Amino acid sequence: MLTKSGYVCKHLVIVPDDEIRIRTVVLAWCYQGDIDWIVTTGGTGFGVRDRTPEAIKPLLEREAPGLVHLLLSASLQATPLGALSRPVAGTIRHTLIITLPGSVKAVQENLAALLNAGVVNHAIELVRGGSGSAVHAQLAAEGVRVPSEGSVSSRGGEAGAHHHHHHHGHGHEPPRPRSVLSNDPSLPVHTRLRESPFPLVSVAEAFLTILKETKALNIYEHGVTPDLRGHVIAEDVYALHNVPLSPSTNVDGYALRCKNFFSRDALLRTSADMILAKATDPPGIYKVLTSRTHALSTPLPPGAVFRVNTGGPLPVGADAVIMVEDTRLHSTQRSPSGEEFEEDEIETLAQVEPWENVREPGSDVRRGELVLERGTIVNAAGGEIGTLVFVGRTKVNVIRKPVVALLSTGNELLDVQSPHPLPGDGWGGVWDTNRPSLQAALEGLGYQVIDLGIVPDSLDAHVATLRRGLESADILITTGGTSMGVGDLLKPVIERHLNGTIHFGRVKVKPGKPTTFATIPTPNGRSERVPIFALPGNPASALVMFHVFVIPALRKLGGWPESRCRLPSVRVQIQESMRLDPRPEYHRAIIRAAPAGFKAYSTGGQRSSRVASLKGANGLIALPARGERGPSKLEIGDFVEAIVIGELLME
Repeated sequence: MLTKSGYVCKHLVIVPDDEIRIRTVVLAWCYQGDIDWIVTTGGTGFGVRDRTPEAIKPLLEREAPGLVHLLLSASLQATPLGALSRPVAGTIRHTLIITLPGSVKAVQENLAALLNAGVVNHAIELVRGGSGSAVHAQLAAEGVRVPSEGSVSSRGGEAGAHHHHHHHGHGHEPPRPRSVLSNDPSLPVHTRLRESPFPLVSVAEAFLTILKETKALNIYEHGVTPDLRGHVIAEDVYALHNVPLSPSTNVDGYALRCKNFFSRDALLRTSADMILAKATDPPGIYKVLTSRTHALSTPLPPGAVFRVNTGGPLPVGADAVIMVEDTRLHSTQRSPSGEEFEEDEIETLAQVEPWENVREPGSDVRRGELVLERGTIVNAAGGEIGTLVFVGRTKVNVIRKPVVALLSTGNELLDVQSPHPLPGDGWGGVWDTNRPSLQAALEGLGYQVIDLGIVPDSLDAHVATLRRGLESADILITTGGTSMGVGDLLKPVIERHLNGTIHFGRVKVKPGKPTTFATIPTPNGRSERVPIFALPGNPASALVMFHVFVIPALRKLGGWPESRCRLPSVRVQIQESMRLDPRPEYHRAIIRAAPAGFKAYSTGGQRSSRVASLKGANGLIALPARGERGPSKLEIGDFVEAIVIGELLME
C-alpha cells in the first residue's frame, strides 16, 4: 500500500516484545536522519505482551492526538472492537511515528485513513520544516522516489517497521559535542566551568552511539583449546571427514556377525521377512575376541564375538552389537597360577537385528557438512569447542577478544593490597573498590585485564598512564574523575592531550549520570581507535554502568552481532514498591524464577556509593522516569523489564 502511494519502504524489521529493543530500533532510525515516517504494526492491544505504546510514547517529543483519533475512528467504523486498540502517534526530531494494530485488516483500514486526502503527506512535510502548501505539487513532480545509492530495501515477515525515505539532509546523528568542550586545567581558577558543557543524552542514545563508534577487532587463528570460549568464529567450519570414520558402537557390548552382510540402506529397503532371515548369530555360546587378539581388518570368524566399548570400531564382517546386559559370562581365561584374568566365552541371551547399536560412517557428521557458521559465539558451556574437536579441527579463525586496561583515579584512594595511609589530619582515605570489583567481573567474563593501578589527580600522571594503556590494550576503563571537581581531569586529558573525541559526557540515568564514552586515535597501536569508558567513582554507579554500557562495547569489539551485544532482559514482577526518579533508574535486585514468572526483590538502599546494593544482585530493574502526570512509584506486583547480570535463581 505504501509503495503504491509513492513511498519507499527502506527497512522492514521484526522486533521482539521488548520495550528496550523497540526503543533502540526506533531511536536508531530517528537519529539516522533519512527516515521520514516509521510505522509499527502489532503490540497495541490489551494482551500481556502488547507493549508497543509503552515503548514508543515516552520517546515522543510532540504527540499527535489528532492522528490517534483518526486511527480510532477508522477502526470503530469497521468494528466496536476497535475501541480496544491503543495507538500512539507523534514525532521524534524530524521523524513521524505511528503505531498500527497487528491485524492485517485493521492495518489496511488504518493506512487507508492516513493516506486519504494526503494527511500523512502534509504531516511529513510539516515535520520536515515545510509549510505544507506545496506538498501535493512536490509529490506529483517527484513521482515514485527511489532510495539513495547503497541503501537496501529488505523484505521479511508480517510485522515490521516501514519507512518513507527522501533525499534530504538534516544531519540527525547521535549527539556529538564540538571538538573540545572540557575545561582547560591550565587556565586560571575563575575560568573553571560551574556547569557541565556536555549535553545529557538518553540511555538509548548512549547505547546506539557506543555501537556506532565501536568496531570489531581483527581476525586471527586460535588453537581449539578451552581458551577459545567467548570468541566469535570468523569462518564457516566444515567437517574434514566422516564422523565416525568407520562403523562403531554406541554401547558397551560385543560385535556380532550377520549371516549376510549388507548396508543399512539396503536393510531399510528389505521386507520384514527378509530382515528376520538375515538376523545375526542366534543366542548361544561364543568365543570372546578383543583388539589384542584380533585385528579389525580381519573378518570376524564364525563362533566368535568381538568385545567393544562405546565409540569403538567394529571388525570387518560385524554389523551389530549386543549389549553387555544381554549376555552372561560362560568361562574365563586363567594364568598358569590359576588366576582369572580375562573373559574366554560368553553366552548371548538375545538375537539382535543387523545394525542395532551401530553408528554408520558419517551418521553423525558427513564430510563437507557445515557444522559451525561464521559468527557463532563459542560459549563456556562447551558445545562449540566440542563440535570443533569432534570434526578434527585443531585451529580455527576467530575475532580477537579485547584486552582491557583498568585504572582508578583520585588522591583519596588506597589499594587494599598495599595500603599507604595518606598524610594529613588523620583521615586515612578510602579503599579503591572499583578496580578489584571490575577486574573480577571482567576476568569472570573471560577478558584479559591490565591493571594500571591508582592514578593521582595530576595531569602528567593521567597522560602517562592513559598512554601506557593505549599501547597495550584494546579498550580502557577508568573510574572517577568524570564530574565537576578540580581534580576531575579525564575529559580534559582525553580531548586536549590525547586528541580524543568525547561522544557523550553525561547520561540521563540513575546511577551513573557522569558516565563518559570517548575514542582516542592510536595510529601506531593495536587498532586505529581505542574506546575509553570513564565511569563514575561511586562503586555502585561504576558497576551498574559497566553492565549497561561496557559489556556491549566489549562484545562489539569481539565481533558479537549487535542483537546480542546487550545483556538479556526479562519481564519481572517487583515484590516491593519502588519510587520513581525524574531520571530512568537501574535498581539493583535479585531475580528469582517462580512457576508464574520472574519475581524481583530489591537489594535495599540504592545510594550510588553503596556497593553492597550489588551483593547477590543478578538483575537491574529498569525503572522508567517519573512523568509530570504519571505515578510517583511502582507498586508491589507491577511488571517491569530487568537486565540479567548474573545467574537466575529459583524461587
